[in-house]
Amino acid sequence: MEERRLKTLDRVLSKAGLGSRTTARTWIGSGRIAVNGRIIQTPDHWVDMERDHVTFDGRPLKEHKPMYILLYKPTGYLTTADDPENRPTVYDLIRDVETWLSPVGRLDLNTSGLLLLTNDTQFADRVMSPEGKVPKTYLVKTNSHLADADLSKLREGVELSDGVTGPAIVTRLRDNASSTFLEITITEGRNRQVRRMIEALGSRVRKLVRTGIGSVSISELE
Repeated sequence: MEERRLKTLDRVLSKAGLGSRTTARTWIGSGRIAVNGRIIQTPDHWVDMERDHVTFDGRPLKEHKPMYILLYKPTGYLTTADDPENRPTVYDLIRDVETWLSPVGRLDLNTSGLLLLTNDTQFADRVMSPEGKVPKTYLVKTNSHLADADLSKLREGVELSDGVTGPAIVTRLRDNASSTFLEITITEGRNRQVRRMIEALGSRVRKLVRTGIGSVSISELE
């Protein structure tokens, strides 16, 4: 049996458009999901996509065609479906989409820019895999002036709590007395990576916009 055919049950349900994996775990725990006629209440139960028969309330799962959405995420929106504080999320922006879509990477609350959502989990995995080295490009405004030596550190890699970052492509766009404006391209996908890279230099990010994922540019939204 090829490993690539195996997926956890919660992932199978999410891919089938039944909601987030959190929602899928709720369905599983309530006993509404069966695999080959047997009720399964374990979210990490392995499913063979070619051999196993999965049902929801006795009905077979529907196959959904791959869907890809490019979205401009404003600041103030979370890249999640469930927020205990009931803050706005990117799913508020796509309420008319019936199929469940997952974000390909996340943008934090105060970051805006290009966000890709899809139900094609294999595609999402390729984009986010460190081995894929898919470039992500950001426009950055710092809260202090950065010297050329600082930019060299970003290009070579800076020490973060989870290790040294990989090389980045860094272009100085302009400066003023209190800020530096940069374009930064990275091929990793660590949590809050660009912000932490700037903080490692003793500065902070004042504004952050993602403008590109691979060959896809934010200009395509215009």
